[in-house]
Amino acid sequence: MVPRPAEGVWPGLQDPGENRLRMTVARGLVRAAVRRLPMHLVWPDGSLEGDPSGPGLRLIRPEAFFTRLGRAGLIGFGEGWMVGDWDSDDLVGVLRTLTDHVEELVPRPLRNLRRCYDRGQPREEVAADPSVSQENVHRHYDLSNDLFALFLDESMMYSAAWFDPARPGEPLVDAQHRKIDGILDLAGVRAGQHVLEIGTGWGEAAIRAARRGARVTTLTLSVEQAELARLRAERAGVSDRITIDVRDYREATGEYDAVISIEMIEAVGERFWPEYFRTVDRLLAPGGRFGLQSITMPHHRLRATKSSYTWIHKYIFPGGLIPSLEAIDETLAEHTTMRVGERRSIGLDYAETLHRWRDTFLARAPEVRALGFDETFVRMWDFYLAYSEAGFATGYLDDYQLAIARP
Repeated sequence: MVPRPAEGVWPGLQDPGENRLRMTVARGLVRAAVRRLPMHLVWPDGSLEGDPSGPGLRLIRPEAFFTRLGRAGLIGFGEGWMVGDWDSDDLVGVLRTLTDHVEELVPRPLRNLRRCYDRGQPREEVAADPSVSQENVHRHYDLSNDLFALFLDESMMYSAAWFDPARPGEPLVDAQHRKIDGILDLAGVRAGQHVLEIGTGWGEAAIRAARRGARVTTLTLSVEQAELARLRAERAGVSDRITIDVRDYREATGEYDAVISIEMIEAVGERFWPEYFRTVDRLLAPGGRFGLQSITMPHHRLRATKSSYTWIHKYIFPGGLIPSLEAIDETLAEHTTMRVGERRSIGLDYAETLHRWRDTFLARAPEVRALGFDETFVRMWDFYLAYSEAGFATGYLDDYQLAIARP
């Protein structure tokens, strides 16, 4: 289990430091942006600036908020929420507004100032050693199985569900099973096959493949996830058809009739995408298919931000990068014999999935605290879930299921 910081001991987070120039510049940029956007600021004295019909950002400690923003950009923006420099009754609404107008937030001549605070991802989080990948996974997925169980449904799937528009209010577990079945169908998984899964999660996809009569080898770098996945496979009565290995995908051997991977590629990192797809190509039997589910972003945004170090990298998912569809196509063409065939978008379904996760997480926040997580952690995860929901709801991010095979 990842150690949890006690209240007030998050390194460097409580003190925003002092920099009058950056604070002043950030204050001016925010006020100018708010005058253009459908949102408003609420100052500590109750005065309001901006569009009162839009979502409101309530300043609690303005000087600290603007100092963090001026010093660290969007990382400082997220940190300000974590420590309570600002608040909102509609956090998703604020983040949706900012995401919708992301190109307008900073005047073009000032965008080069980003290099003053964005030093890129730390080298120790993107090194080629598999132990680095394991440590990155450990920092998020080994937080606590009990934590994830508090807000996920009984499938324990931690990825986008796929909802049936004809079933308003459909249970999340049903939509998660539809998502898994969609990936299994794209990979052509059926009885008698040997299937490789890259990224076990808590085992639901492997269980569902085994119930089709397939034999499954599934790989994970999370010790805690592997332990619970084994237990869940036993309870489902399919443990005899599932092998769960704590192993890096690059170390996999053998030949498989189908390969599946659900939202794992985002943790791989751009420099390792060729090796990731080459590994699948090497392991896939003639005539086999690869069912991949991946979060994606538009290609021009990938090019513009791929070297950036973000709040998500620092606090949630170290070392990763979300690909674009074009990047996936190009990597496959340059490094493998495989190509994308069928594809489907479920990005808006991810917004709904995240909305449900966040509602449950906040409703069960007292139980999160009872597990030993402090108030800063609760606010951090609230921001992460809201930030992600806003990204998918606005189309800044998407999520695709892809059928990949040799032509």
